Amino acid sequence: MNFFLKQLNADAQENAGAAEEAAAEPTATTNVPVEAPVAETVATAHDDFDWSIDKRNVATYNASEREKYDKVYDATFRTFNDGELVTGIVVGMTKTDAVINIGFKSDGLISLNEFRDAPIQIGDEVEIMVVEKEDRNGHLNLSRRQARISRAWEKIVESHKTGEVVTGTVTSKTKGGLIVDVFGMETFLPGSQIDVKPVTDYDQFVGKTMEFKVVKVNETIKNAVVSHKALIESDIEAQRAEIIAKLEKGQVLEGTIKNITDFGAFMDLGGLDGLLYITDISWGRINHPSEVLKLDQKLNVVVLDFDDDKKRISLGLKQLTPHPWDVLPESIQEGNTVKGKVVNIEDYGAFLEILPGVEGLVHVSEITWANTPVNAKEFFQLGNEHEAKIVTLDKDSRKMSLSIKQLSDDPWSTIEDKYPVDSRHTGIVKNITPYGVFVEMAPGIGGMIHISDLSWLKRLNHPSEYTKVGENIDVIILNIDKDGRKLQLGHKQLEEDPWNSLGETFPVGSVHEGTVIKKDDKGAVVSLPYGLEGFAPARHLAKEDGTTIAAEETNQFVVIEFDRNEKRIVLSHARIWERVKQEEFETEKKEKKAEAEKTQKAVKNIQSKVEKATLGDLGVLADLKKKLESGEGN
Repeated sequence: MNFFLKQLNADAQENAGAAEEAAAEPTATTNVPVEAPVAETVATAHDDFDWSIDKRNVATYNASEREKYDKVYDATFRTFNDGELVTGIVVGMTKTDAVINIGFKSDGLISLNEFRDAPIQIGDEVEIMVVEKEDRNGHLNLSRRQARISRAWEKIVESHKTGEVVTGTVTSKTKGGLIVDVFGMETFLPGSQIDVKPVTDYDQFVGKTMEFKVVKVNETIKNAVVSHKALIESDIEAQRAEIIAKLEKGQVLEGTIKNITDFGAFMDLGGLDGLLYITDISWGRINHPSEVLKLDQKLNVVVLDFDDDKKRISLGLKQLTPHPWDVLPESIQEGNTVKGKVVNIEDYGAFLEILPGVEGLVHVSEITWANTPVNAKEFFQLGNEHEAKIVTLDKDSRKMSLSIKQLSDDPWSTIEDKYPVDSRHTGIVKNITPYGVFVEMAPGIGGMIHISDLSWLKRLNHPSEYTKVGENIDVIILNIDKDGRKLQLGHKQLEEDPWNSLGETFPVGSVHEGTVIKKDDKGAVVSLPYGLEGFAPARHLAKEDGTTIAAEETNQFVVIEFDRNEKRIVLSHARIWERVKQEEFETEKKEKKAEAEKTQKAVKNIQSKVEKATLGDLGVLADLKKKLESGEGN
């Protein structure tokens, strides 16, 4: 640049000297008189000065010399293309920029921010990119950042082709993964490619320097995907091949729990995965593997089975210890009392875990001495503990039967002493069926009240209409079946049969007020005084105005049938107004008959007084006879 400025000054001086020479020389013109010769002057030092040299002592050049030097000058510059990577020299620095000489006609400026990772000083060589040889302001546009990105992309593409392992630094977290700086260029590390096991905390990797493998590049948008998992898998594959070659059933291996599911746990055997089923974790029952296992826990396990390709390996943990049934303690014997936890409940009973892997069954028939049905799912709850007596024990088949009721004496052995026939007691309603009510008087002692023995007066469709589960009820012992462990109970027998005296209160033909409490197509159930209920057939519910008595309606009813043996009362409302009409009809008929008899007597009296009848009298008599006859007919 300095040389270029000097040359411009030299050209300016040369032009100025030529102008002076032109002014000093005479100009040849026509018709100009010739002056007389001038006398010769004495030569001086001023006359010897070379006026072709300007004030700066820069000589001018003729055309051939200028062409020669222009070629030399142009040869000092290089030809560049936009986007080209070149090496430049830092020739100057300002507070914000670095001046870079790349051998072009002018120097370029690059912001010092692009050198934050590698501080520079004057004289340093740096690789940069020619963004534009001349921007819209005429300046040379250079960039070190774009040069780094371009060079990094070349290295990344090359690493992808060769499979070379690269080193990068995780700079930040993004959606679905991490951003990694590789060779100064940002690449994407998906979350699934961080490790062979699931990673939930991405923040722990930010700032770490790790090795990666370039697994995908996009030349169009210059984007690359890297993987750390691929490097781990390659190492694991080598370990896996070594393990598979030595794999045998019954072999004990050390593994690490990598995942826990509802059905078991997946274990890393050093590059090879195996599944530890929930049933092979413990001899005892467990609801979920997480009850005894934890993630990243190291365990010794035994190989139970694997397929031909050795890709599916079944592992066992409990098999490393003896089966509990083979090492039962001395306390586990028939007749002994044990304590167990409820681990399973079925309709037929519950299983108690006495020791891990040692269970016994309490059948529903061994829960209580009572003969009433027991619902195992209502009596037992998972996790609860119960004491029971060992009834049978079979070590070969690994079965044990337990009994809760045998922990106490059988109350049925002396049932007649405490619950004799006709004795009265109070019990609790435990269960209700369509045909009766089961009542418990004491633990293990209970019986059934048949639906027909609940009430003397009410006709019940279902026992739940009379009582509810959990209510207290008074009973009387009707019969004892000691062998069958059954008590026949009664409730209505606590009182005398009211039907013996109801016949006088509700005789046939008596009228009572009643309320319809239930109605269907056949008729209605009517509530009567003293808690009695009667039945009115549908045709007997008709009213005088043509309508029918509705449910919940109160009206007058007449007893048309009373059966003490069947304990049945048949009622009618229609008979009431029908009987009134009949009585009115009979009364009217009697009145007409009495009037006719009176008229007939009057006629006879007249006839007896008349001796001879005239023709006119005969006519009157004939009319009177007709009236009498018509009156008798009515």
